[in-house]
Amino acid sequence: MTRLGPGLGVALLIAVTATFVSERYGGPQFLFALLFGIAFNFLAADPRTRPGIEFAARTVLRFGVGLLGARITLEQITALGLAPVLLVVAAVVATIFFGAWLARLLGRPVTDGVLTGGAVAICGASAALAISAVLPKTERSAQFTLFTVVGVTALSTLAMIFYPAAVPFLEMDATAAGLFLGGTIHDVAQVVGAGYMISPEAGVNATYVKLLRVAMLVPVVIALSLVFRSRGPAGARTPLLPWFLALFVVLAAVNSTGWIPPQAGDWLAGFSRWCLVAAIAALGVMTSFGELATLGWQPVILMVAETAFLATLIVGGLLWLGL
Repeated sequence: MTRLGPGLGVALLIAVTATFVSERYGGPQFLFALLFGIAFNFLAADPRTRPGIEFAARTVLRFGVGLLGARITLEQITALGLAPVLLVVAAVVATIFFGAWLARLLGRPVTDGVLTGGAVAICGASAALAISAVLPKTERSAQFTLFTVVGVTALSTLAMIFYPAAVPFLEMDATAAGLFLGGTIHDVAQVVGAGYMISPEAGVNATYVKLLRVAMLVPVVIALSLVFRSRGPAGARTPLLPWFLALFVVLAAVNSTGWIPPQAGDWLAGFSRWCLVAAIAALGVMTSFGELATLGWQPVILMVAETAFLATLIVGGLLWLGL
């Protein structure tokens, strides 16, 4: 633990600073953590801080993703009704396939499209980090994951600003608005903020829809493990159900029984977010703007197109359902 302490302390300090700036002046907490982390890139080469930073970027990250399960109950999902659930599930799957197809069209690895498509379709930065854990590792995979986190967080912030303004134009009631915002905005916190801009009912509906998308993380990551685990060396294969997803499933199941008190559930959700913010800060320390710039403009095209594709699917589905 003494070996990990300095690096973990750096990641936590950056996370605290990013949270303070986000709460005091507004703006996305994840993006601040990433940018502040990149400013301390020189610490990644320091043997005193590197072990703790790597631990935060891997183990703390996976633990934070696992704790997301404490937010979800089966009752929340079933309360949405069958048609909206099928619409959201179909939109998530279609967006990931669209990302893979577009990546190939742009001459990029299919894994780039799967990663960006999953981040856009499921839950933004958290999904990007979880999916990257089961994709084949390359020389640029860490940089591309960071680029995805930056892009998806920025797009989620823009969506939180502009999508609520589109609700009156689309003549949506509180139910449809909740489905639209929860089904299209990338990050959980920004979905909640956008939903409650419309009304309390829209905020609740948006949150439930978003949690359904978060729950899709488990089957998506398992499916990706099956597809990609055979492509690496036998010793490097990830398990079919990584431990952090097993934790996610267990917490969601226990929470569905009502055994987790609401206060404990809120505490676990808050601790999960702190873990993810610290992990993203550590990932920021491990990269640099120069490395991100070498990825080119195509990842930006990927994420913007996937975001537009997801929004079009959800709006079209709501119109088709008459909502």
